[in-house]
Amino acid sequence: ITGELDLHPFDPRDTAELLQAYFEEAQAAGLREIRVVHGKGTGTLRATVHAWLRRSPRVADFRSGDEHSGGWGATIVRLKPVR
Repeated sequence: ITGELDLHPFDPRDTAELLQAYFEEAQAAGLREIRVVHGKGTGTLRATVHAWLRRSPRVADFRSGDEHSGGWGATIVRLKPVR
């Protein structure tokens, strides 16, 4: 597990399942920040990712990447600590 999940190789229909599994493993590994790469495209995948992040009890907050982390083609997610 690294601090980055690139969604490009996956079917967009699997996004929620991928995020759930990846964030579970990331928290178990002690990671607190994840970079989710969804690409710029039409913005549909980004919207799907952001909608899922808003509902996830694992997510403390998130923001679009900056010029060094992918711009609006990536989202930086801060996970809640494991209790």
